[in-house]
Amino acid sequence: MPSAYAMEKPIAAKVLVIGHRGASALRPEHTLASYAKAINDGADFIEPDLVMTKDGVPVARHENEIGGTTDVASHPEFASRKTTKTIDGHAVTGWFTEDFTLDELKTLRARERLPELRGTKYDGQFQVPTLEEIIDFTAAESAARGRTIGLIPEIKHGTYFQAHGLAMEDRVLAILDAHAYTRSAPVEIQSFEIANLRYLRGKLGKSHPNIRLLQLLDDGKEQPYDVVVAKGKLTYADMVKPAGLRDIATYADAIGPNIRAIIPLKADGGLGQPTALVRDAHAAKLELHPYTFRPENYFQAKNFWKGSDPKAFNEDGSVAEIRAYLDAGIDAFFTDDPALGRKAVDQR
Repeated sequence: MPSAYAMEKPIAAKVLVIGHRGASALRPEHTLASYAKAINDGADFIEPDLVMTKDGVPVARHENEIGGTTDVASHPEFASRKTTKTIDGHAVTGWFTEDFTLDELKTLRARERLPELRGTKYDGQFQVPTLEEIIDFTAAESAARGRTIGLIPEIKHGTYFQAHGLAMEDRVLAILDAHAYTRSAPVEIQSFEIANLRYLRGKLGKSHPNIRLLQLLDDGKEQPYDVVVAKGKLTYADMVKPAGLRDIATYADAIGPNIRAIIPLKADGGLGQPTALVRDAHAAKLELHPYTFRPENYFQAKNFWKGSDPKAFNEDGSVAEIRAYLDAGIDAFFTDDPALGRKAVDQR
């Protein structure tokens, strides 16, 4: 890439490849098969998004609404559980994990969330895994491969679950503490909210040196939902200003912005010039772990497209785009195809 992208050296000793929901471009997300593919393809970390069951078990789903990622709609015994709820201020209709026991969820099978792009080849094959199952699996893979594999769990909808008597934070810490692997392997807990990360920082203190915290960042006009509930005024745009970043650094180790907050797109859809975010975050002693690089044309800057089909799988374009962000100084990144992320890092 042009030298204009070379802004800043990473803080981290090496740039880490994070398997976003596993290898979600290649297997249904948040399944052991997806995590296995990510690990096989060289991911340094795998990411389980966590939501809660009715009986208080953290399981891996991107959202607590599971109509789009499981076959629950085809189970007549659960038809009456379809409902509309308000999740973080938005009305959502479907089936929700907190209305199912773990045993009930285990009767469901995963579906591809983006079938129009990624097909349905693997639909119906895989269960919804628990956090404990994912840790067991990761520990076994680590032992078999002779390398440490990190976990980067996201606490989804923390305020919502707390209000429903299913607070996740202490339960997640207890599970991490109970397993020998996660008492020493690298773990990074992430959230789009602030209060739960501050709470976790207080709980962790200096007693868990292997556990770090990642403040996720959304669109600048939006607010963390715990701030909304508290009737605060803080926006994500405020949080990426130098003062906001310094505040984040009091409780978190890294930020997770959208990749376009680091290098935005131009009006023609091509990749523009880097913003000051890498420089400002590093000045605050924060690493940057942006999301998400994906292998299809549809998700890439137009100057990296191969052909004109948005659905086309574009390996070279994804690698080139990742390299532009590596040159901008990111410390880790989420990718739906860890093999391409590994290639981008290792062949720079």
